[in-house]
Amino acid sequence: MSIDAVRTPESRFADLPDFAYAPHYTESLPGYEGLRMHWLDEGPREAATFLCLHGEPSWSYLYRKMAPVFLEAGYRVVAPDLFGFGRSDKPVDDGVYTYHFHRNALLALVEHLALTDVCLVVQDWGGILGLTLPMAAPERYTRLLVMNTALPAGEPAGKGFAEWRAYNRANPDLDVGGLMKRATPILKPAEVAAYDAPFPDSSYKAGVRRFPELVMLQEPGSERLSASASEGVDISLAARRFWARDWRGDAFMAVGMQDPVLGPSVMQALREGIRGCSEPLEVSDAGHFVQEWGQPIAAAALQYFRLI
Repeated sequence: MSIDAVRTPESRFADLPDFAYAPHYTESLPGYEGLRMHWLDEGPREAATFLCLHGEPSWSYLYRKMAPVFLEAGYRVVAPDLFGFGRSDKPVDDGVYTYHFHRNALLALVEHLALTDVCLVVQDWGGILGLTLPMAAPERYTRLLVMNTALPAGEPAGKGFAEWRAYNRANPDLDVGGLMKRATPILKPAEVAAYDAPFPDSSYKAGVRRFPELVMLQEPGSERLSASASEGVDISLAARRFWARDWRGDAFMAVGMQDPVLGPSVMQALREGIRGCSEPLEVSDAGHFVQEWGQPIAAAALQYFRLI
């Protein structure tokens, strides 16, 4: 079945600051034939791989401060753009974007690249989705670096997330660069422009509009999930069991302490459910997009994993 999608012109990605990496593409992921997915792929193919997963409304550009640290230590970095984001194709129908649409695409890409000895690096939706991947193929994953994310499974939404979901609904042509700047005041104008680059106009933002609706949290005042938010609950619960009982690798946590939604208390609860997880590295000035303070996080993770 063909999916109507738009493709951001390559010219939008010219001269990105601190991101001079060659793009990699495929249009042949099983179940996604004809949709082009992009990923960053740098470093020796035989080395341990840092699989870096972004969330809403960012893209692989978010990892430009962490990737060089991993690469300089001799490792491989793979950072895909989810469909609807970055250099990947963007279906124009909001309804195309479902939990399984995104999760199955990531599973297919891991298989396509035959990744092994993987350190899973996650934040935001990169964690909501990514933390469910290892239980599908635990032999591929050896390490976890987890930042400002969660494994929701039907709980009531907190005030911060409820406000974010309402704001997103009220702004169908979300000012992505403006949002990133408000959440990350350290961004320079050229970096703000890089976050805007994937989205020439609102027709490219269906994935951005859709993600908050898919989070498996109840609406305020409701005792049940919406249909769109219910899809991932069973997988998220299974992932919680996996990390608590079956995970055998190393796990390192970093927390942007200024995050109003996925901050210290949420991350502490997540840490308690990850077998053998480190004490969190607290990044006092960092907000939700903690990768923007990522260089020392990456260095600390390598040291924790005994990879340097």
